[in-house]
Amino acid sequence: MNYKMTQRNVSLFVLSFLFLSGWCLSVYADATPLPNIVLILADDMGIGDAGCYNPKSKIPTPNIDRLAREGLRMTDMHSPSAVCTPTRYGLLTGRYCWRTRLKESVLFGYGTALIESDRPTIASLLSGIGYQTGVFGKWHLGLGTGAKTDYSQPLSPGPLSVGFDRFYGIPASLDMAPYVFVEDTQVVEAATEEISSSNYIRFGGKGYIVGGKIAPNFRHADVLPVTTDKTVDFINAQTSEQPFFVYIPFSAPHTPWVPTEQYAGKSRAGTYGDFTVMVDECVGRILEALDQKKFADNTLVVFTSDNGGHWLTQDIEQFNHRSNLQYRGQKADIHEGGHRVPFLVRWPGQIEAGAVRDQLGCLTDMLATVASVIGQPLAWNEGEDSFNLLPVWQQNKKVRNSIVHHSGRGMFSIRRGDWKLILGLGTGGFTEPWWEIAPKEGEPAGQLYHLGQDVREEKNIYLENPEVVASLSGLLGDFIQTGRSR
Repeated sequence: MNYKMTQRNVSLFVLSFLFLSGWCLSVYADATPLPNIVLILADDMGIGDAGCYNPKSKIPTPNIDRLAREGLRMTDMHSPSAVCTPTRYGLLTGRYCWRTRLKESVLFGYGTALIESDRPTIASLLSGIGYQTGVFGKWHLGLGTGAKTDYSQPLSPGPLSVGFDRFYGIPASLDMAPYVFVEDTQVVEAATEEISSSNYIRFGGKGYIVGGKIAPNFRHADVLPVTTDKTVDFINAQTSEQPFFVYIPFSAPHTPWVPTEQYAGKSRAGTYGDFTVMVDECVGRILEALDQKKFADNTLVVFTSDNGGHWLTQDIEQFNHRSNLQYRGQKADIHEGGHRVPFLVRWPGQIEAGAVRDQLGCLTDMLATVASVIGQPLAWNEGEDSFNLLPVWQQNKKVRNSIVHHSGRGMFSIRRGDWKLILGLGTGGFTEPWWEIAPKEGEPAGQLYHLGQDVREEKNIYLENPEVVASLSGLLGDFIQTGRSR
């Protein structure tokens, strides 16, 4: 039988399960109703863009900073990949994307569904116990089946196939054709016109657009405000009788940088900075909707990003702004700047306001964490790379000792404690040299850094520590061979 439970029935079900299994979670000790969950994922926003991480940021982010004041800030949080699609897969499924058919790069606008039909997701987990679920923004996990997506047909499998009740957004990145809005399983307006590729001019030219099909009334600058409108509408339609989960994968500040006119000059970091101010305002609109509906006290809000900022050396020099703070590299790179991301979580009464956590975490951990929040433990073959972060948030306990990183071009690294081993030379991403470099005789075959002493990854100590290299290589091999890391 497929039906939605009421809030009261869900709470009773969870409490009964916990009692019978001998579990006791603090969140349910006083029969607190199941929380609403709001998950906001910025696109290409660096950890140094938000003021709560970088007091010298040239971008005002008062609403994101509000989450840090009212919630918790993690400083050693990572995306499972340094680019878009793999991170989104890992976030929703709790599984590293390199275990799928996508071994490097991202899906494009005509890429077909990546999440396996039988793969549990955050949305399916919550929907299964009565949550209303919605996703509004950039999907970028493929739509449909076959060699390429046929946008003239119902777009399934897609978001509604993996646990979401509602979807409104764009298929892939803001710079990828076809440029259309999709509602649930249908294109809102067919892409009957053509748009040419733009020249890649980072500032003044607003980034880059890949040429291709576009709907007649599609405007790139509309995507962020329209999908935020849909998010607010979804929240306003909810009641206190039934919990909800809303996932908001923003299309910004990914290129093209198209802030609306009212945001021009609102930052001191060029068009990118102005677009990020617009992102912050959209976060504020979502928080305001929660306040107006009086949902805030029983809502877990997470704000994070899918990878590091796409921020070049010349950008740093021009604006004196460090999108990725002191960390080496940028989006797509295997170094810390490619995958160390902002991560803020607010949960009144359950998480200490203004707290900071330096414990290691990964966005794949959201599935296990949500499962713990609702009192539903994962099966052995679910969320194979997902760890429960609640002990980190509530008690500052370590839950992870290791993590696997993956670059845009498929380069691996593995970290255990402060040791980080990169299996190859170069960056594996956007920063030169990104290509595979063959070591010369007597040179290291990879890179080894001790982040506790060298967080900038400046001194390669690969040759000096062969036992560490061997141990970390073996651990990565185990994770690959066994199909899991938890």
